[in-house]
Amino acid sequence: MRPELLYPLFQPIDSLKGVGPRIAPLVKKLMGPKVVDALWHLPTGIIDRRNRPKVTEAMPGTVATLVLTVDEHRPAPPGSRAPYRVAASDETGTLTLVFFRAKRDYLERLLPVGEQRVVSGRIEVYNDLPQMAHPDHVVPVSDLASIQTVEPVHPLTQGLTPKILGKVVGAALDFGLTVARTAPEWLDPTVVAREGWPSWGEALQAAHHPADHAALEPLSPARARLAYDELLASQLALILVRASLRERAGRSLTGDGGLRDTALAALPFALTGAQRRAVDEIAADMARPARMMRLLQGDVGSGKTVVAWLAMLVALEAGAQAALMAPTEILARQHLETIAPLAEAVGVRIALLTGRDKGKAREDLVAAVAAGDVRVLIGTHALFQADVAFHDLGLVVIDEQHRFGVDQRLGLSSKGRATDVLVMTATPIPRTLTLTHYGDMDISRLDEKPPGRQPVDTRVLPQDRLPQVIEAIQRAIATGNKVYWVCPLVEELETSDLAAAESRYEDLRGVLGGRVGLVHGRMTAAEKDAVMERFTREGVDVLVATTVIEVGVNVPAATVMVIEHAERFGLAQLHQLRGRIGRGTGQSTCLLLYQGPLGEVARERLKVIRDSEDGFFIAEEDLRLRGGGEVLGTRQSGLPAFRLADLATHTDLLAMARDDAKLIAHRDPRLEGARGQALRVLLYLFERDAAVRTLGSG
Repeated sequence: MRPELLYPLFQPIDSLKGVGPRIAPLVKKLMGPKVVDALWHLPTGIIDRRNRPKVTEAMPGTVATLVLTVDEHRPAPPGSRAPYRVAASDETGTLTLVFFRAKRDYLERLLPVGEQRVVSGRIEVYNDLPQMAHPDHVVPVSDLASIQTVEPVHPLTQGLTPKILGKVVGAALDFGLTVARTAPEWLDPTVVAREGWPSWGEALQAAHHPADHAALEPLSPARARLAYDELLASQLALILVRASLRERAGRSLTGDGGLRDTALAALPFALTGAQRRAVDEIAADMARPARMMRLLQGDVGSGKTVVAWLAMLVALEAGAQAALMAPTEILARQHLETIAPLAEAVGVRIALLTGRDKGKAREDLVAAVAAGDVRVLIGTHALFQADVAFHDLGLVVIDEQHRFGVDQRLGLSSKGRATDVLVMTATPIPRTLTLTHYGDMDISRLDEKPPGRQPVDTRVLPQDRLPQVIEAIQRAIATGNKVYWVCPLVEELETSDLAAAESRYEDLRGVLGGRVGLVHGRMTAAEKDAVMERFTREGVDVLVATTVIEVGVNVPAATVMVIEHAERFGLAQLHQLRGRIGRGTGQSTCLLLYQGPLGEVARERLKVIRDSEDGFFIAEEDLRLRGGGEVLGTRQSGLPAFRLADLATHTDLLAMARDDAKLIAHRDPRLEGARGQALRVLLYLFERDAAVRTLGSG
């Protein structure tokens, strides 16, 4: 159960004063559904209103707070679109206040002629005279002190004003500070003293009310403290889950090597050194009496499926079954196609189970799995379904799934007796992020490509070369090659992605005729599968897509990849998309079209992708150029983004949190001591509930 002292922070955000039905959806979209989400929505800038010059000293382009006497109202003539002007002055000169589409009676009440008012806003010059358009604040002189402050600037979304958002965050902060007064200190006091960090409540207050630009820096004391809290919660959760898995009695799965020898002899190629190393590491893990929790990281085309297959054969040699779960039906079917001939070579019965399977056929399949006749079951989320029971599940392989949390990994492995788990990913992840998101797992890396994989010729071209690109595509499909055409990513707006894809689809159909297909995120799985099937086999030569082209989709005849507006994509995402080609024997080309002018980071990003095919190097560069929050493209990877920690700048804090978490787990593995109880509060604060549940008494 969540500690009672945190209840106020986990109320719905629309329970805050001022969050009515109109703005609630905007606030939830921007920050999240709970009060605590507003605490993590930190300012990205400040407006310093302490500058209080006279009119003649007010510098254009600066924010100033002035005490003025209202001299005259100058409304626009009837029917004119000119602004409403108010002349106001001090002893040194006159400043014009400018209002567009303003109501006269409102402004006459706000700025009565002959009275003094405090105005604060940006100073501009128009016709050589100073003016202030739409002052941010107009208040009586008695309120001067309340205006002359440093004002935080929070990230906004369309429809929310800074004033409204400020009130919402302020209301959430009041709850946060009330909780902080009774919350125990979960950090080691020696660490707090050494780093010069404030308490949690003081850090919240300081982070939301930065005194100057230095206070906005990620390594300022308040921000570093909050980032460390988040990193410690993350690392401690991973270590506790890992420890609880190790505690549960595992089983030793060892075989005589017979199936593996037969399988290796049937392969048309030799394993790479990296593949052999990974197979040995996995087999050694499975032989131990503790449960295996291993991540198999391999760049696009590094041969993960073969490694996973050999791992499954270890389980089969030991008399158990294996399951492979993929995130989509297309990938599940592709795994079936890859593994089916390998399974036939060793005489093993495998089967596929997806959400589409219904009726008698499904019943028969589920019965065969329960009886142990099906030795390897490949499928989608359908494997989670309650009626799917295994005779003896020894190994679960989960493909490309940052989208499955720790809870779901545990869910599938609980269908067996002390089941080993192998998670595969084709997304090269920087070491920092691997530690952050997979710290509960051991890691095997496939950092060599199998012989025969063709390098991809990557070229960067301006968007105005589009006509030549279309001509090149016509030549490619005339010689039997296939083409991916990826349309621009438009942040947050799937509809715009879709519009761009549909428009390009129509353009290409006009030039190339009916052999152009379209896939996008709003199609059903069955519709996507049907188009992909025609692209894989016959009927579609050019596939226009938004970024839904699945990681791992294998079409050897596809030798050209066109990515429009490549400057909008993350490096890891460009690398993933490029990995769809270069899978056959033909020379492959990736054309990155950009819309100029390019910013410095975008230019550097495109240079990295043009010059390198090393996914691990590209991932590290992506982290350096973009920071950890978006390095994998949250829409694509589903990795939990940190709200307070920035892995590009907080790397040292992550290592510190890792060491601290290990020490805590060693000294007080059930979090029963005084600090342990405080750390339970921290875990619940950052919604690492699964970790507390593993403690049993939590």
